[in-house]
Amino acid sequence: MTDSTASRSTPAPDASSARLIRRLLAEQVRPHVGSLTFALLSMAIVAAMTAATAWLLKPAIDRVFTDRDPYWTMVVPLMVVVVVVVKAIASYFEGTLMTRFGERIIADTQIRMYAHLIRADLAWLHDSHSGKLIASFLYDATLLREAISKSLTGMVKESFSLIFLTGVMFAMNWRFALIVCVIFPFIGLTTRRLGRKARKGSARSQQETGKFTTILSETFDGARMVKAYGMEQREINRARLSVETRLTHIMKVVRARAAASPTAEGLGGIAVAVIIYIGGSSTTLTLGTLTAFIYAALSAYQPLKSLANLNTALQEGLAAAERIFALLDIQPKIREAENARTMTVTGGAIRLDDVSFRYTEDKSALHRVSLTVPAGRKAALVGASGAGKSTILNLIPRFYDAGEGRVTIDGQDVREVSLASLRRNIALVSQELTLFDDSIRANIAYGRPEADLADIEAAARHAAAHDFIMALPEGYDTLVGENGVKLSGGQRQRIAIARAMLRDAPILLLDEATSALDSESERLIQKALTELMKGRTTLVIAHRLSTVIDADVIFVLDHGRLVEQGTHAELLARNGAYARLYATQFAAEAAVS
Repeated sequence: MTDSTASRSTPAPDASSARLIRRLLAEQVRPHVGSLTFALLSMAIVAAMTAATAWLLKPAIDRVFTDRDPYWTMVVPLMVVVVVVVKAIASYFEGTLMTRFGERIIADTQIRMYAHLIRADLAWLHDSHSGKLIASFLYDATLLREAISKSLTGMVKESFSLIFLTGVMFAMNWRFALIVCVIFPFIGLTTRRLGRKARKGSARSQQETGKFTTILSETFDGARMVKAYGMEQREINRARLSVETRLTHIMKVVRARAAASPTAEGLGGIAVAVIIYIGGSSTTLTLGTLTAFIYAALSAYQPLKSLANLNTALQEGLAAAERIFALLDIQPKIREAENARTMTVTGGAIRLDDVSFRYTEDKSALHRVSLTVPAGRKAALVGASGAGKSTILNLIPRFYDAGEGRVTIDGQDVREVSLASLRRNIALVSQELTLFDDSIRANIAYGRPEADLADIEAAARHAAAHDFIMALPEGYDTLVGENGVKLSGGQRQRIAIARAMLRDAPILLLDEATSALDSESERLIQKALTELMKGRTTLVIAHRLSTVIDADVIFVLDHGRLVEQGTHAELLARNGAYARLYATQFAAEAAVS
């Protein structure tokens, strides 16, 4: 979620609350309507038993303590026991069911968010900082639980209590009940205002939480650079500013919450005081009736106080819900055609027909590029940084879609086949190494999790990785750490290459696949890659031209345009862009040596 997305998602409370609540009920509550109905029934029973307790005070005082009636002396204690037992059982079921319901909401929301985001466009993921997405997973999902399991259902529970207790008050004395009910609208208006403040503060504090998570992610990942440049104090100051800003917004929420309950309690106390004064002056009311009424009135203001607090929590949850729904509503641009067919690769010939592509309106990456990689041959993309090499590589597995033109494999437009079948036929090794915090075995088998150890070891041997793996304490079961931090750059690269080898796909995409290797390892890898590339269509990006001299065809790119193509010898003979690039690189390597 970018900053602009976060700011746009700041809700307008009155305009969006009803819409959000309807969507929450439809998407989060409806799947659990069975267990929730049982929980609501338990709530109603608890509320009824609370009202019954108030009702029992009248016969207890008038009949038991005042009249000393033997019948009521026997009946009232039995009724109290029944009320207490029933309330206790209902409270148990209410508590367990609602806790499970709340945790289920968090789990379902996080799973749903992850499934949606992992399928999102690569471009969108690159534009969205991982720290802010993680903050949404951790904090927004929790606030959503508060909104549903505690606020919405809590409001139902407290409303049950209020209804039953109000009924008791009207049954006792309808005039006094009207006095109590006059106060209700004032409490409602106050809590509504406080709820608005809480929602606004919650939205802003969550935005700041995303920024703080971003700072943590960046500085922990880049700790080496922070220390190398002596920027510890600067990063501490950035973190302090973010934390203090977040605290300011949180305190606005805290103050709104803290004001809700005392306001309701104060107004309720005024009503009770009026009742005591009028009741004490009356000669027609019995002590039992007055006591039961005051108990019911005091009990009724407890759910009113809870409703005041729950409303502020609901507003925080609705702010979180709006952010979550904003993420879930983002639709990927890279989508399968309605009748997408399964790709069948016979030779693996790759063709770009008049392809143009822009990352943004003012940033053209490719301009009318047409090229063909023959089936089973090795082709190379060369050119200066920013020439469009990686863009072409990204268009083949549909990480991006061409703005104009077509990308085909064996004559099949990649936009007309299923993504799963397209990517199943492609193995990628990128200069951006990605290893997961798992065993070496699991990392090599990532593209083929069903592979046995023999196949994994064979791939590792071809990638010149087997020897160093066996030298590790746990061998293939060694954990590599976060993004392979426990391994050297060359070791990580060889594991990534072993993963591609095990994939055994008919098309290989190699983006600087040997960039992190020493000379000896590179020699071994190049030999293994040569063997692997036999019979497979291979497209290679290489900055070191010495690694692509043997390519069947070399494509030379310059500022998104294809300017030359041919073999190494043909391009040198033309004395054009490739020859100049080769001469410059050769001279630089000679100077270094």
